[in-house]
Amino acid sequence: MKSLWLRIFLTGLVLWLATVIVTGWTGNSNLVPTVVLFGSFLVPVTFVVWAYGRGRSPVVTVELLFQAFVIGGVLGVLGASLLESWLIRPSLLMYVLVGLIEEGVKLAALVFVTRRVARRSIKDGVVLGATVGFGFAAFESAGYAFNALFTSEGLSLSQLVETEVLRGILTPVGHGLWTAIAGGVLFAARGRLSVPVVLTYLGVSLLHALWDSMSAIAIAITLVLTGRPWQFELLRIGRVPHVSAWQVHVYTLLNWVGLIVISLVALGWLWGVMSAGRREREILSQ
Repeated sequence: MKSLWLRIFLTGLVLWLATVIVTGWTGNSNLVPTVVLFGSFLVPVTFVVWAYGRGRSPVVTVELLFQAFVIGGVLGVLGASLLESWLIRPSLLMYVLVGLIEEGVKLAALVFVTRRVARRSIKDGVVLGATVGFGFAAFESAGYAFNALFTSEGLSLSQLVETEVLRGILTPVGHGLWTAIAGGVLFAARGRLSVPVVLTYLGVSLLHALWDSMSAIAIAITLVLTGRPWQFELLRIGRVPHVSAWQVHVYTLLNWVGLIVISLVALGWLWGVMSAGRREREILSQ
């Protein structure tokens, strides 16, 4: 079981690469759905299998994991799509609302999927929360990859592949990580809507909002640090100014540094939740 996740990842990666090569070579559009599905689900499924083999309790069955990944993921995507279409409008608070909505629907999906789980431990909450988050990420990434396929010049396999590679790299420190934190705290509260659960929900929503808005934040900081008067004047009248190569480098550095800092904060938070889970198991074993 310990090496199963690696075999799944390597096998899936080889099949995805083969599908991409054959699709590009033959131009057969019938293979595009295979490229989208393999590329979008490979990393999330691999991490779920890895988490399953990390000493989970008998409560976390394969059937429950499947429900958390598929049902939780689909309910989360559908709920987020409906709420965002009703509530989101371009504004300074847009990313905050997106974070609150998406983390809220994932937490609600986790509550629904685990409603019949009687015995709850922090570690099980982390595993099941991560599974719901990875399910959400897989279905969301499939949508992004599908949209990336269509350009003004026709179908673009290269943009589809680039989108899947980037989202695959970032997946482990995104939706799965945030919902794992919320799931661990939820199970620590035995499924009740306690103050720690609400504060955790708000905290991971903030991390989500910062992650989504990091590009805009990096642009703003870059302009503050390196902007020229004529660039600010063009922005004032609603025109987009040209930027220098140096400004592009500064923006890229700030954007990636921001994403790394957000990821480290979330990983540190998850480590704290897992530490509480280990203390819980030690107390119960005494």
